[in-house]
Amino acid sequence: MPVPTRPLRLAINGYGRIGRCFLRALLESPLGQRFQVVAINEPADLPSITYLTRFDSTHGRFPGTVAQTASGLLINGQAVAVTHADTPEAVDWRALDIDLLVECSGRYSSRQELNRFIAAGCPRLLLSHPANGADDVDATVVYGVNEGLLRGDETIVSNASCTTNAVVPVLKLLHDHLDIEQVLLTTLHSVMNDQPLIDGYHHADLRRTRSAMQSIIPVSTGLARGVERLLPALKGRIQAKAIRVPTLNVSAIDLVLQVSRDVDADRINALLCDAANGPLKNLMACSHEPHASVDFNHDPHSAIVDAGQTRVLGKPGEPRLVNLMVWFDNEWGFANRLVDVASHWLAAGR
Repeated sequence: MPVPTRPLRLAINGYGRIGRCFLRALLESPLGQRFQVVAINEPADLPSITYLTRFDSTHGRFPGTVAQTASGLLINGQAVAVTHADTPEAVDWRALDIDLLVECSGRYSSRQELNRFIAAGCPRLLLSHPANGADDVDATVVYGVNEGLLRGDETIVSNASCTTNAVVPVLKLLHDHLDIEQVLLTTLHSVMNDQPLIDGYHHADLRRTRSAMQSIIPVSTGLARGVERLLPALKGRIQAKAIRVPTLNVSAIDLVLQVSRDVDADRINALLCDAANGPLKNLMACSHEPHASVDFNHDPHSAIVDAGQTRVLGKPGEPRLVNLMVWFDNEWGFANRLVDVASHWLAAGR
């Protein structure tokens, strides 16, 4: 008889928006049966951690049971140790006997900083954010595009950003079929916790000192650099802007492309929707309904192409200008890709 395989043991460092969404996504996913979350490290106090696990303004009540214990949480009857350390070295990760730490604090982005977790006993580290540079991680993965490069012997892997996960599958598909010449991306992103509710001394970027819920606010973005890491064929052809909008969740990308081949809106939509029903099923979707952003709250896809918003400009024989609208739940879709990458990476190492 085959020897039963124990669940893979996970820990979460940083239990904010993405850390809590990752836990929920793991428990709601069929892949969750492969894992056991054994520890959470979050500087906040335990009563607050318990409360914010049970109740969420964006995704609703926790779909299970959560109780506070003397040393942590009891989630669906499973004990989860909780620590409150401010540094990687202050947790005895080795004693937790984990297979993977999911780093969701966003505080560590260089190889030198990330190696502190490895030195403290973490065998593998999955980042919920981009690293500073390509050399700071062993791989940057967008699931559905390049997860096949994972062999299982990597130590530090980045799951890129929510926006990168939304746009890279779309760009790769279009470049493979239509030869993209230039790209302009404008992200319309929901508010984030680096913005204040009312004007305040909150950030070195003066625009981010303004009330998040009263204005549409342009901010800086490294999206172009992140896309070029994943799609080097487009290096030097991409510019990106980001605008924060006063909504709680769900974001969009206004995507403008110049392509070298003759094409129309129907052909663009057919190309994307065929992929959404085929090789990118469960990762990308197409919408033909007159939706608003709130309709995609808690949607697990990386990207949803709004087919009704596709536009093409240009004459036959000339380069075409293509405009697309791509929706994505910047929390839930990304958290589900963390689950996918964790599962694929650890399976590759077995």
